[in-house]
Amino acid sequence: MPSSPVLLETAQAQTQSKASKSDFLPIMVSGLLGLILLYAAGFSDIAPLHNAAHDGRHSASFPCH
Repeated sequence: MPSSPVLLETAQAQTQSKASKSDFLPIMVSGLLGLILLYAAGFSDIAPLHNAAHDGRHSASFPCH
């Protein structure tokens, strides 16, 4: 017996919903890690690392001074 189109669409929607929920944590962790690394590089005593973070903030239109 063939499945109805409504049931197939509902199953696909549930699958997509589960996929988006499972992608949330890795995206948030990687974003937080990126911010931490940028913040740490901005306060670094190593001049090239500090300057790279500084230039990155300016290229993202983030005022830092």
